[in-house]
Amino acid sequence: MREEDLQLVAALREGDEAAFLAVVRRHHPSMVRVARAFVASDAVAEEVVQEAWLGVLDGIGQFEGRSSLRSWLFSIVANRARSRAAREARSAPFSSWDEPDEEPAVDSSRFLPQDHPRWPGHWSSPPERWPEEKLLLRETLDLAREAIAALPEAQRQVIILRDVEGCDAEEVCQALGVSDGNQRVLLHRARSKVRAMLESQLGRTS
Repeated sequence: MREEDLQLVAALREGDEAAFLAVVRRHHPSMVRVARAFVASDAVAEEVVQEAWLGVLDGIGQFEGRSSLRSWLFSIVANRARSRAAREARSAPFSSWDEPDEEPAVDSSRFLPQDHPRWPGHWSSPPERWPEEKLLLRETLDLAREAIAALPEAQRQVIILRDVEGCDAEEVCQALGVSDGNQRVLLHRARSKVRAMLESQLGRTS
């Protein structure tokens, strides 16, 4: 852990209220977004995170510092959110994390056929490089949010943690309880689907 995290953890163990408020201010919005990836509404996500903070206070004495403080917080909120989603019959069964996704991540028509004389399997219609100002438009960001919300549950959870919250692969595996291989496949499929939706809306050049 970073030195700052070590100091915060020590203060939390001593019951330092100011330290707890500092951690809440820093991580609460992200924890709500993580919870929202599992549950059906913003209100339920807020409830889950409130429960998670109680879990933090109860469990801080057992936190061994093998991961970052943020990783540990995300693990707690993900577990609470998954349990809440299961009670509300919205959560995918754990077995679904290992089920193959038969749908290709990218439309096969975007690639040259295998019998192509020069570039078999290469892009025939490669992704367009969109200008940064186009990507930062509110309309584009709204489309990306809609695309993420429409993803299968496991893919949505991984892309939110990796690309919205900026977690690294190890943090995602710890928070969601999946293997590194699984999170890489899920992230690839999620990114491909989000990009395909953006392409369909923003237009694509050949």
